[in-house]
Amino acid sequence: MRLATVRIHGRQAWGAVVEDGFVDLSGAFPHWAGLRQVIESGALAQVAASALQGRAVTHGFGSFAWEIPVTDPGKIICVGVNYPDRNAEYRDGQEAPPNPSLFIRFAQSFVGHEVPLLRPPESAQLDYEGEIAVVIGKAGRRIPEAAALGHVAALTLCNEGTIRDWVRHGKFNVTQGKNWDGSGAMGPWLVPFTNAAQIADVGLETRVNGEVRQKDRTGRMIFPVARLIAYISTFMTLSAGDIIVTGTPTGAGARFDPPKWLVPGDVVEVEAEGLGVLRNGVRDE
Repeated sequence: MRLATVRIHGRQAWGAVVEDGFVDLSGAFPHWAGLRQVIESGALAQVAASALQGRAVTHGFGSFAWEIPVTDPGKIICVGVNYPDRNAEYRDGQEAPPNPSLFIRFAQSFVGHEVPLLRPPESAQLDYEGEIAVVIGKAGRRIPEAAALGHVAALTLCNEGTIRDWVRHGKFNVTQGKNWDGSGAMGPWLVPFTNAAQIADVGLETRVNGEVRQKDRTGRMIFPVARLIAYISTFMTLSAGDIIVTGTPTGAGARFDPPKWLVPGDVVEVEAEGLGVLRNGVRDE
């Protein structure tokens, strides 16, 4: 089952994505304003089951715009340098860091599926980073690694778009380059998490105009999802609806010589087994 948030004639709605279109469930469950509230109530399975009970498609594809699935996450925590080949790019002599590198993004820096990424006038260095994102379903602090996957509600895809030269504006952080409005994307939908095989070793691929730029498997992550949840929850409480963006493989545009920045008219696709394809064009802001 795939659950999404969309905009229909200016109205935000949430529901299920089926073969023929979108099934609006907002009216059937008015006590939940959005998917974050569904997740907080532990009701993803309930609404997914409802969508399968003969409900008719309410809106065909092309009659709505995609939003990011959880439009109001409490926190978006991103993981840097989480694949071996990506770590090797840094040439610092360290085979793997002892702990994950983390930074924060905000929801307004992401757009939904099929919505163009924005290249700002201040920089031509818009880059792509295909990733899998984990949505927390059960709050916790100091979560044991062995129990960590029990705190996951759903998975989705992310293009953690970056303005590369602004990543280096400060000495110690990357926040500036990671939070330009509309520079990244998330979606198209949430896939409810039911078993560890959904994240243990799945293929992840990023394409630009059909050309494969990034390709790896989650089984090669330096810090698997359970380890990330355990580590992050050591210093902060993870809440239902929070999102962890788990890291990107090697192959971002900055690593080519010369770099391959995104330009208007490009199409970026992020695909992972079991999660579908997140597709976005590019336009100037």
